Amino acid sequence: MKTSKRAKRRPRVIGTPSALRRAIANFRSRGRTIALVPTMGALHEGHFSLVRRAQSRADCVVVSIFVNPTQFAPHEDLNNYPRTFAADFAALAERQVALIWAPSVATMYPDDFAMRVVPGGPATVGLEDASRPHFFAGLATVVAKLLVQCEPDIALFGEKDYQQLKVVTQLARDLGLKTRIVGAPIVRERDGLALSSRNRYLGPAERQAAPMLYRALKGAAARIGAGAPIAEALKEGCETIQRGGLQLDYFEARNADTLERLQSSAGEPIRLLAAARIGTTRLIDNIAV
Repeated sequence: MKTSKRAKRRPRVIGTPSALRRAIANFRSRGRTIALVPTMGALHEGHFSLVRRAQSRADCVVVSIFVNPTQFAPHEDLNNYPRTFAADFAALAERQVALIWAPSVATMYPDDFAMRVVPGGPATVGLEDASRPHFFAGLATVVAKLLVQCEPDIALFGEKDYQQLKVVTQLARDLGLKTRIVGAPIVRERDGLALSSRNRYLGPAERQAAPMLYRALKGAAARIGAGAPIAEALKEGCETIQRGGLQLDYFEARNADTLERLQSSAGEPIRLLAAARIGTTRLIDNIAV
């Protein structure tokens, strides 16, 4: 006689703050620890790696799915940003996530919403903020709301958006929030391309060229690690990217902790960060030295 397999738990989808508060209070009443994985949906293996890490560190995992309009400038792709909730739900159910927090825009930003977080420090170092000056205020505001709403013990963010990780870490520390921000390594395709929801915008030829960004970063990191002058390694990296047909936004070596410009070549932790466009898609990536 065959034994029946235990049915997998389906995640509870919540869309109102009152229901979320009750769910979080229920977790806490049972002594459960909580991890939050914030997303804008269109989930891929990079997100799932965060879920797995969260499940290894907490009793209950909450995944938020919210396409945050305040992160997008008028010329950016808010309307075209992929929205795949049915597929996202199925994937999270397969991974037995406890709860999906999926508020509407009206819930997060009601008509009388008037407060914004204006971040400084790593949000104003001349990297992503130089080309997207609106971005980190929108990001910091929505992340602050998510951390207050979900009350997690930890929240996980991928290192692909390295400047974002530093901004969120500073946000939680400076606002005295109880949540510990945990960074997770970049998940890549076999050819090195960092996973991103926007990769689906790449045409076949663009997809073939896109890994050049990572190869340039990897090559520059190896040269710096072998003792080459940083300026020389960066110059070669820029040339590699441009030869690959990408339009470079920046290719920088920064202090890995503060994201400020390097003061000396000795003793500072170094992170290489780059952004480039190919067709209509903007790619970002980074690597430790």
